[in-house]
Amino acid sequence: MQVRRLVAADAPVYRAVRLRALREHPEAFTSSYEEDAAQPVAMAAQRLGSAEFAAWGAFEGEALYGILGLERERRAKNRHKGIVVGMYVAPEVVRHGVGRALLDALVAHARAIGIQSLVLTVTEGNASAQALYEQAGFRSMGVEPDAIRVGGRSYAKNHMHLDLR
Repeated sequence: MQVRRLVAADAPVYRAVRLRALREHPEAFTSSYEEDAAQPVAMAAQRLGSAEFAAWGAFEGEALYGILGLERERRAKNRHKGIVVGMYVAPEVVRHGVGRALLDALVAHARAIGIQSLVLTVTEGNASAQALYEQAGFRSMGVEPDAIRVGGRSYAKNHMHLDLR
């Protein structure tokens, strides 16, 4: 598995994997499959080309099996922070170190560009994702009840933080 930063030219494969993630695990993401599927691939290319967003992909050959994104805060008072978003690892490669490799690449990049604080949310009950983040040094800041609703069901989100200083 090769992990590398995604570029605008990766938009079609990135979008396909992101839609797969949203379809397979709607409770894990704030975005919805329906909303993202309605957006053209050009939107994904624009996002991947943005100065305020970076994403990594885990490839085997031409096939993309995992994705992870980093959104940098835009306002001056928040520029020291980044938000980890959109983690997905295809079930066929789970437990092969793909998630950790993606997270390690993101953290290294965040440090390199001067981000000092990373935050993320993980849906309560997603023990494997929470364990991955804890192993990487993230700590819970608290749980937000009723953070998202999917199909009429409420899900809580665990807010986690990693200090990079």
